[in-house]
Amino acid sequence: MQFTDRRAVTRWIIIATSFLIVVLILWNTYSFFQIFKEEERVKMNQWALAQKKMAAADLDADIELPFEIIQNAHIPIMVTQQGKIVNHINIDPSIEKDSLQMRALLENLKSQNDPIKMEYLPGKIQYLYYGDSDLLNKLKYYPVALLLIIFLFATVVYNFYRSTKMATQNKLWAGMAKETAHQIGTPLSSLIGWLEFLKADSSVDESTLEEIEKDIVRLQTITDRFSKIGSEPVLESRDIIEETRASFDYLKSRFSNQVEFTFTAPSETVWVKMNPALHSWTIENLMKNAIDAMRGKGKLDLTLENDGTNLKINVTDNGKGIPKNQFKKVFEPGFTTKKRGWGLGLSLTKRIVEEYHKGRIRVLHSEVGKGTTIQIVYGVAS
Repeated sequence: MQFTDRRAVTRWIIIATSFLIVVLILWNTYSFFQIFKEEERVKMNQWALAQKKMAAADLDADIELPFEIIQNAHIPIMVTQQGKIVNHINIDPSIEKDSLQMRALLENLKSQNDPIKMEYLPGKIQYLYYGDSDLLNKLKYYPVALLLIIFLFATVVYNFYRSTKMATQNKLWAGMAKETAHQIGTPLSSLIGWLEFLKADSSVDESTLEEIEKDIVRLQTITDRFSKIGSEPVLESRDIIEETRASFDYLKSRFSNQVEFTFTAPSETVWVKMNPALHSWTIENLMKNAIDAMRGKGKLDLTLENDGTNLKINVTDNGKGIPKNQFKKVFEPGFTTKKRGWGLGLSLTKRIVEEYHKGRIRVLHSEVGKGTTIQIVYGVAS
């Protein structure tokens, strides 16, 4: 426990430190941006002063320095007088020819920086509007790029952490399942021995022995299922209609008459690569979930359809239904609407169908208060 606590504290220290570093980087970037913006403002004031000196200079005046200042400006500039553009520099030539584009560019420059007032002659006032330089624009978007990189990095770390956690959980569940199968094995062997002892007793009703034997076989099937979790199951080419019917009939005989069962399937044999024990588990989970959704009373339809390429198994009930925003969540480990449920049935079913049998499972249709149809699709063996 202490080791776990130390790990948690270390993790939070790393997160806090990373957050502090990001904040410092963003603050420094913002500070640099403001410094460069002030420097550009100073340059524009110098440009305005140089422009004023050149306009007021006589023929004999030395205007080399003001001219040099004006020529070395690399910032888009527009000068207006009484609302009209009288001068501009560093403007795209394609825009210069279009008065509407020039006016739109002027409005854009007005939104970027406050104008500089120039009184080049007494009573003659012009306004200098300028935009941000390429360097300033690049610096402006740098924090956005940095945040995007940090977000992508955090997403990768989160996905890695989540995948590692899920892998650990899967190993834990697999270990628990194998241990459960091992623990069931000992009393199951004793039950088989007691069954043989009862068979030798002629006073025991034969039909009772048959039912006991069916349940022992069922326990052996369950043990076989749990022992296969975490390992690659052996797939065989089996008649999926016959295998599904066997699971359906077994469960039907063990539920009350308050549930109306219907089984519909093609008359021909349909071969599918499958593991019989795991497929039986799939059908059992879907039927039990359907019966739970109906609270033990209603109508359950199991339908198989073969289109020549795929075999579709639809399990339909008239229970409480599933909200549309939970169609995918019902297959997540731990998700359950039952007070005493663990939320493992449908997640195991999804794993059996998609990982082991290379099929697909989904909520085909559901309406709250009316019922649900869950569909499994398997490729038909050629």
